[in-house]
Amino acid sequence: MYKLLLKPLFFLFDPEFVHHTVFKLIKLSNKIPGISNLIRSIFVIKDKRLERHLFGLTFPNPVGLAAGFDKDAKLYHELSNFGFGFIEIGTLTPKPQDGNPKKRMFRLTEDKGLINRLGFNNEGVESAINRLKKNKGVLIGGNIGKNKTTTNQNAIKDYVYCFNMLFDYVDYFVVNVSSPNTPNLRELQDRSNLQRLLSTLSNLNQTKDQPKPILLKIAPDLSEKQLLDIVEIVTNLNIDGVIATNTTLSRVNLKSSKKNESGGLSGLPLKDKSTDVIKFLHKKSKNAFPIIGVGGVHRPDDAIAKLNAGASLVQMYTGFIYEGPGIVKRINKALLIREKT
Repeated sequence: MYKLLLKPLFFLFDPEFVHHTVFKLIKLSNKIPGISNLIRSIFVIKDKRLERHLFGLTFPNPVGLAAGFDKDAKLYHELSNFGFGFIEIGTLTPKPQDGNPKKRMFRLTEDKGLINRLGFNNEGVESAINRLKKNKGVLIGGNIGKNKTTTNQNAIKDYVYCFNMLFDYVDYFVVNVSSPNTPNLRELQDRSNLQRLLSTLSNLNQTKDQPKPILLKIAPDLSEKQLLDIVEIVTNLNIDGVIATNTTLSRVNLKSSKKNESGGLSGLPLKDKSTDVIKFLHKKSKNAFPIIGVGGVHRPDDAIAKLNAGASLVQMYTGFIYEGPGIVKRINKALLIREKT
C-alpha cells in the first residue's frame, strides 16, 4: 500500500513538509484506541535470535532508526511500533536553533537519494528531555552536537552540556562531528580536535555511577589516514563504538537534476561508500570495537552486506522514506532466514 498509494502522494510535495505532516498523522492515529497495538502486530517481529548484546545493552533486533528522523524525540514510541530495535534521536544542541534557510531538503528520486542541508534544526536538549521522561521501554540513542553559533574552540562545552543533560534519559550517546551542514563542524574530526573532545567526554563518563556507551559518528568522505587516526583514537580512549557513516558530499554517478544542491547526500548512492568504510574500520581495528552501519539500506541485502562487512547493527533513514515501514520487517525476516542457513 505504501509504494502504490502513499509514496506517490507524498512525493508530490516538499520533503520537509511531508515529514512534519506524516509525523502529525502518525501521532494522531496512535491516539485512537487499538491502533498502536494493531501497527505492532503487523510490523514487529519478536524473536530471541534477532537480539544483539552490545555495550552492555540488549537490542531487540539489529535494525535501528538513524538520527535526524526524530530529532526532538517527538515520535520515538510510535516509530518503535514499526519494528525498529532502537531509535536514535537528535542531533540535539544545547540551545534551540532553526537550522539553515528553507528549502533545504531535496529528493533525488531517480537515484533513490536525499540531499539535506538542515543544519541541526532542533528545539534544544531540554525540550527533548521533557518527552524522554515519558519513555516506556524504547531503547534510545542520544545524538549530540554543537550550536551553529558556538565556535570550534568552545565546542566541547556544548557536547558536555548535552551529555550531562541527557545522561539519565538515553541508553547510549553518539558524538556527531560529521554533519556537513554546520560550518566547520567536520574540522572536529581532525586528530587533535577529536582526541580532545572524546577524551573529555570519556573522562566525564567515568565520573558517573553507571557510565553510558559513547559512540562516534563519522563522515564517509574521510581519507584512509583519517580513518586510521580514528581507529587509534577510539581504541586508545576506549570509546565504545563507531557509527559509519553520516551523509556524503560526493556526487558521483548521479542522474537527478537536483544532484548539485548543497548539503549531505544520503540513501542508495551512499550504500557502497559507507560499506567500504565499515569494512576498512573492521579490518584495521581487528574488530576492536562495534560498528553501527548506516547509509543506503533500502533492501534486506543492503543490511546484510553491512553486517558481513563488520557492522554489528544497522540503521536507516532515507531507505525508510523510499521503501516504507515494511522494510524493517523484511530485513528482520531475512536475518532470521540467514540464521537458519
